Amino acid sequence: MTVQDPYAALGVSRDADQDEIQRAYRKLARAHHPDINKDPDAEETFKDVSEAYAILSDPEQRRRYDAFGPDFRRVPEDVDPDMWARSRAGAAAGGAAGPYATTGGVYTGGFGEDIDVEELFGGIFGGRRRGGGRWSAWSPSRGADQETEIEISVEEAYRGTRRTITLERPEGRQNLDVTVPAGVTDGQRIRLAGQGGRGDTTGDLYLVVRIAPHPRYRVEGRDVYTDLPLAPWEAALGTTVGLRTPGGEAKVKVPPGTSSGRRLRLRGRGLPNPRGAPGDLFAEVRIVVPPEPSETERRLLEELASASPFDPRRS
Repeated sequence: MTVQDPYAALGVSRDADQDEIQRAYRKLARAHHPDINKDPDAEETFKDVSEAYAILSDPEQRRRYDAFGPDFRRVPEDVDPDMWARSRAGAAAGGAAGPYATTGGVYTGGFGEDIDVEELFGGIFGGRRRGGGRWSAWSPSRGADQETEIEISVEEAYRGTRRTITLERPEGRQNLDVTVPAGVTDGQRIRLAGQGGRGDTTGDLYLVVRIAPHPRYRVEGRDVYTDLPLAPWEAALGTTVGLRTPGGEAKVKVPPGTSSGRRLRLRGRGLPNPRGAPGDLFAEVRIVVPPEPSETERRLLEELASASPFDPRRS
């Protein structure tokens, strides 16, 4: 985990709700996206913001981060958060380490020579005696968490998809069928429990989703952007036109007097959100003129040029 405090990375309070977290992520992702921001540090900041959002947008990951801090992925599922907090506080104060204090990645007990940790905790840690009479309250080693990236299209991010990934294991190759849920965002992580590095217990594998560049769409968070080509008379007079979106055909109402560059918003037509409001789709108007106007078109355009006092350079 590179982000030590996802709340600080997104600039939100610890009691922020999902809407606040999503708004903060959208704002920061848009500001630091490498395709937009050419600052050398922008890409690293974008990755940190994406990782922070992946943690805080997942209720289970957020709960574990709140309980265990930056080490939450290394702490096994059955650890009591209150006992963990007391142990960390004791270690920080220089006192007894407690059953969960961490030393060089190994969890050790600090109860002294005359206390049997196995009896004290009812054998739940499977401890065994180490040198000098001290006990390891938690001796099994846990395999490392691992990450790998998968690339999907915008359409697949909208509707969900399946992927088969191949893992290299000591015992040979293993193929896993993975479901990518609808509404994933770029940088979001999918956890495959128990599919990471091997140890006495197995770590987790995290699939980092990357949305591939698309010739028609640009994705920022859950919002989708696309061009809307219009003829000059459509933009001037107003019209309703069809527009392809990741979710299918949509109708866009173009107000009269629409200029090139105007963004028309289709609320809720961006990427879906399983835990909240979907993103929006923004159609950016691009006025296109006939490349080779017919005689009739040229005559009408010349009549318009003569009749209209409009000067776009003075408007």
